[in-house]
Amino acid sequence: MVKDLFERIHDNKGPLGKWASQAEGYFVFPKLEGKLGPRMSFQGKEVLNWSINDYLGLATHPEVLKADAEAAAEYGAAYPMGARMMSGHTNWHEQLEKELAAFVHKEAAYLLNFGYQGMVSTIDALVTKNDVIVYDVDSHACIIDGVRLHMGKRFTYKHNDVESLEKNLQRATKMAEEQNGGILVITEGVFGMRGQQGKLKEIVALKEKYNFRLLVDDAHGFGTLGKTGAGAGEEQGVQDGIDVYFSTFAKSMASIGAFVAADQDIIDYLKYNLRSQMFAKALPMILVKGALKRLDLLRSNPDLKNKLWDNVNRIQNGLKDRGFNIGDTNTCVTPVYLEGSIPEAMVMVNDLRENYGIFLSIVVYPVIPKGIILLRVIPTASHTFEDIDQTLAAFEAIRTKLVDGTYKKVAEANLVDMEK
Repeated sequence: MVKDLFERIHDNKGPLGKWASQAEGYFVFPKLEGKLGPRMSFQGKEVLNWSINDYLGLATHPEVLKADAEAAAEYGAAYPMGARMMSGHTNWHEQLEKELAAFVHKEAAYLLNFGYQGMVSTIDALVTKNDVIVYDVDSHACIIDGVRLHMGKRFTYKHNDVESLEKNLQRATKMAEEQNGGILVITEGVFGMRGQQGKLKEIVALKEKYNFRLLVDDAHGFGTLGKTGAGAGEEQGVQDGIDVYFSTFAKSMASIGAFVAADQDIIDYLKYNLRSQMFAKALPMILVKGALKRLDLLRSNPDLKNKLWDNVNRIQNGLKDRGFNIGDTNTCVTPVYLEGSIPEAMVMVNDLRENYGIFLSIVVYPVIPKGIILLRVIPTASHTFEDIDQTLAAFEAIRTKLVDGTYKKVAEANLVDMEK
């Protein structure tokens, strides 16, 4: 007998979906309202917002708002219509690609409509079934989903573990030789949950022993790391060793879209084989012209990055001085690790928002191990030292309540499912 396709969906909502009745609208799918920035409104109350990736504060920069408005007035939301291969190609798209390539020290670049779909499609285009992929086990979901499309072999290596990577490169080398294929190594410039930089310098050094190409997703590094803001590769002095550099506009550029940069022949190949772009409408002119202005500000105003890092250092040092565990982050991403269950985490976040006016992202199992609560703080150049001091005081207060069992008692009293 054929099962009803939806039977599984009705019976099992998934590890996150099972919390929907308690979480939706508040813990997940929340609605932040008002002008984008450190102070916004949540359910009618002002909150201090640490949950947007507007690292450089460009989202509401006067010059950015002016450029966006002028582009909207001139072109509307539709132009250009059609995929770039057919009818959606413009001089402005080419100009943005040239400027992005120069900024990240690559020969050429290609615009992508979205970071997620762009990474999935880039991986799919770069490899054949004879090739072998080796990637960091903690890679972002867009990398994992791109690897899933691969019809050949793939291996994961332990997170940021160069010894594990080398062992898997040995396995991959043997297999690639047997199959007459190549090897693609994939990692991130910055891991968005833990805040660690990928070990790009060490990975590039392995090229002296193994024949592979390196793809780096630098979504959180672009604009925040390196002398000029060109990312984690520049920060570690190995940008030339990155064969395919990928980043999104959704973080430092405060917009929508992405790009991939590499040698000219690789970009030429991707232009004709990247299915997510070949069969999708071109990036709208509003976003293209807006990205040009954002990139110009990123290049010409180093004070934006300097202010960002002043805030990053203040909040990270403040947390460490107060005994909080922020792991080994060496980027702007600031994780705060606490011990507790999902129900305790829900009560704690409710307390943070309702009584301390602090809004941030909460990360729990299955994204991180059971029994761990991760509060992810994203500092931006728009935050003030006063915002940081207010947040540090709130964190001290909630930690006390978590440790003394207050949150557990509240969860139990409200009949919250206490599954660990």
